[in-house]
Amino acid sequence: MEKHVHSSLDKMSAAGLLVAIGIVFGDIGTSPLYTYRAIIEDRTITEALALGGASAIFWTLTFQTTLKYVLITLRADNNGEGGIFSLYALIRRYAKWLLFPAIAGGSFLIADSIITPPISVSSAIEGLLPLYPDLPTVPIVLAILFVLFAVQQVGTDKLGKAFGPIMSIWFTMIGVLGIAQVVQNPGVVRALNPYYAYNMIVNYPEGFWLLGGVFLCSTGAEALYSDMGHVGRRNVQVSWIYVKLCLMINYLGQAAWLLDHVGQPMGTTGSFFGLVPDWFILPSIGIATLATIIASQALISGTFTLVSEAFRLTLLPKMRIIFPSDARGQVYIPAFNWLLMAGCFGVVLYFRESKNMEAAFGLSVNLTMLMTTILLAMYLYAKHVNVLIVGALLFLYLFIEGSFLVANLRKFTHGGWVSLLLGAIMVTVMMVWYYGSRIKRRLTNFVSLRAHLPLLKQLSNDESVPKYATNLVYLTASDQPQQVEEQIIDSILEGQPKRADVYWLIHVDLMDDPYTTEYSVDILEPEEVIRITFRLGFRVQPRINLLFRKVVEEMVRCGEVTLKPKYQPLKAQTNSIGDFRFIVINRFLSYENDLGTTDTFVMNGYFALKGISLPDERAYGLDTQNVETEQVPLIVNPAEYIRLRRV
Repeated sequence: MEKHVHSSLDKMSAAGLLVAIGIVFGDIGTSPLYTYRAIIEDRTITEALALGGASAIFWTLTFQTTLKYVLITLRADNNGEGGIFSLYALIRRYAKWLLFPAIAGGSFLIADSIITPPISVSSAIEGLLPLYPDLPTVPIVLAILFVLFAVQQVGTDKLGKAFGPIMSIWFTMIGVLGIAQVVQNPGVVRALNPYYAYNMIVNYPEGFWLLGGVFLCSTGAEALYSDMGHVGRRNVQVSWIYVKLCLMINYLGQAAWLLDHVGQPMGTTGSFFGLVPDWFILPSIGIATLATIIASQALISGTFTLVSEAFRLTLLPKMRIIFPSDARGQVYIPAFNWLLMAGCFGVVLYFRESKNMEAAFGLSVNLTMLMTTILLAMYLYAKHVNVLIVGALLFLYLFIEGSFLVANLRKFTHGGWVSLLLGAIMVTVMMVWYYGSRIKRRLTNFVSLRAHLPLLKQLSNDESVPKYATNLVYLTASDQPQQVEEQIIDSILEGQPKRADVYWLIHVDLMDDPYTTEYSVDILEPEEVIRITFRLGFRVQPRINLLFRKVVEEMVRCGEVTLKPKYQPLKAQTNSIGDFRFIVINRFLSYENDLGTTDTFVMNGYFALKGISLPDERAYGLDTQNVETEQVPLIVNPAEYIRLRRV
C-alpha cells in the first residue's frame, strides 16, 4: 500500500503539471502584484530599495519555498496527504506538546484563508484605478468573492483543469513583462547577489522592518504543502521550476522599472502594472483578476483539506463533508465554505483597500510557517536524520522566520491584530473542543461486557418482553472488545428493557493513514452479541450505515450469523436481513456540577460548539429513519451534598 501511494506521489504527467499550476501556485503566483508595493510603501524609490528588494525576494523564495517546502516538507507526506495536520498525525505519538504548534499553525492558516482572497482580488481590481479613478472597487471585489465561493462545490479536480491553462497564461505573461524590462536594463540581474539584500536590511534606514514586505513573496508556500494530496508531490516539484523562473524574472523586471524611477514615489498601483504597456493594461488586469481568483482557490481548497483532517483528529466540531469527485483528496465543506465567505466579506468591508490588508496577511502566514518548522524538525528527528542537520535546519528557519515575525509584528496596530484575533479565535475553538472531548472521554465509565452477556442473552430470548428491534445497534467508544460504556448497558436493561434478537456494538478507530478501510469482527456471544470494529483513515467518510450493512451481509453469506426478517412473509426474499435500529447516546452537561472557572469555560464552550456541530447520527452517516437519540447527563465535578432540614 505504502509503495503504491509513493509511486502515485512521484508520478508526473502533463495533465498533472497543468492542474498543479492551476490549483497549487495561485497564491504565491500572484504575490508580484503587491510585494514590492509593501516593501517600498510610501518611501521614495532608491537603488538600494530596488535591488535590495529583488535580492531579498530571490533568497526568500530560495530558502523558504524551494528548500524548506518543495524539497524538504513535501517529503513529509502522510500516505500522499500534505498539510500541517497531516504532518502532526505522523509525529503526534512522539510527544504530547506537539499538539500546540499543530493547533496554532492550523488556526493561523485558516486565518490566512480569510485574508488571502480579499487582498489578492483587490490588488488586481485596483489596477483599474489609474484608468477609472472613481471606480467603486469594493462592490466588484465582493461580487467576485461570492462567485468564487459559490463554485467551490464543483471540486478542485474540475476547477484545476479549468484553472491550469489560465494560470499558465498568467505565469507566461508576468515572465514576458519582466523580460521586456530586464532586456532594457540587464545590469539588474546583479540583484541576485545576496549582498544587496544585506545592504538594504543593514544599511538602509529602518531596513530591517522592510522584511515584513519581503515576506509576502512566499505567502503561498503553506497552501502549496496542503494541496499536495490533490496533485502529487512530483507534479508540484517539477512545475515549481517554471513558476519560480517566471516569478523571479518578473521581480527583476519590477526592479529594473524601479531603477528607471529613482527619486520618485511608487504610486498607488505599485510597480507591477508599471511593466504593462498602455495597450495591454485592460487585458492584463483581466488576466490578473482571473489569476487572483485562482490564488484564492488554492488556499480555500487547502483549507478544506485542513479542516476535514481537524474533524478526524478531534480538533474541530464535525461539519458535513462532501466529496465532489472520486479524485483523491477532493473535499468540500459547505458550512465552512460560507463561514469563510462571510469572513472575507468582513475583511474587504473593514480594510477597503489591498494595501491596508498587507500587515494582517503576512503575520498569519508567518506564524503558520514557524509552527510547521517546529513540527518538521521533529519529523526529521523521528526519521533518524542526523541530529546536527536537524538542529542546523531548525536554527536556520527559526532565525529566518523569527526575523520576519519581528518585522511583521511592527504592523500590529495597522491591521496585524486582525490576523492574530482570527487565529486566536480558532486556537480557542480547537483547544476547547479537544480538551472538552478529552474530559468527556475521561468521565465515560466502562464496564465488563462479559459479565453482562448472560443477562443480555436471557433478555434476547425472553418472549414475555416485547421485541424492541430485530437488530439493535450501539456505537461504542471502547477500544477493548470486552468492555462497553455503562450507559449502553443501562440503555438496554433499565426502565423498559430493549429486547432484540442480536445486539451489535460498532466501534470506529481513527487511523493516521488517511485512506485505511478495514474492519474486524468479535462474536462475543453467537447469534446474540457481536462487535464490529471499523478502522478508517482520517480522510475516509465514516458512512457507518452503508459499511455496517455490507459487513452484516458478508457475515450472513459466510454463515457467521443468522438473521430473520421481522415479518415472516419476507423470508422468501433472500436479500432481507431484518430490521436494524441504531441508538445514539448523547451527553449533556448536568446542572449537578460544581466546576472551577477553567472547567466551566471549557465544558460550556464544548457543549455550545456541540450544539452547532453535525449530530452524531449524521456525522457517522446513519439513516435518521431508524436512529434514536438518548440524552444522558455528564457530571464532571459533582456538587457538594446539600443538607436539608424538614420543618
